[in-house]
Amino acid sequence: MDSKIYTKEFQKIMQANCDYTSMRANRIEEILNFARGMHVSRLGIAHCITFSHEAEVLKEYFSKYFTVYTVGCKHNKVRKKEILGGESNRIMCNPAGQADILNSHGTELNISMGLCVGHDMIFSKKSNGLVTNLFDKDFTNNNNPSIAFSEIEKTL
Repeated sequence: MDSKIYTKEFQKIMQANCDYTSMRANRIEEILNFARGMHVSRLGIAHCITFSHEAEVLKEYFSKYFTVYTVGCKHNKVRKKEILGGESNRIMCNPAGQADILNSHGTELNISMGLCVGHDMIFSKKSNGLVTNLFDKDFTNNNNPSIAFSEIEKTL
């Protein structure tokens, strides 16, 4: 293995994983412990509007430890024609705008919560802070993509 691919920043993240995550903790507890271990002070939550309630609960929970900013996917009410052209006035998700907002607040760690496939990629690529996922959107399986494995396994 080429250890040169692990920069000092990556080594710090890997060490925090070793030191602050546990198989006895749920995902939210792991994010909390990891963020505290990394000495994060500003945490961001980029969420699908479907998860607005959960984002507020998470914000309240994490606010005990960090300054927390949340931003929904329909931020700035960007219209389809503004992003993709055409005539449609449909309001689109705005993952690049979500990243810009959290970047402007100087968030060091961002949680992607239920963003659509592709939108999560744009958000992650544009985010200045580290990004971790809490929920993955899956319309047909109540936002639990692991259910799909048993379905596709039957086709093999």
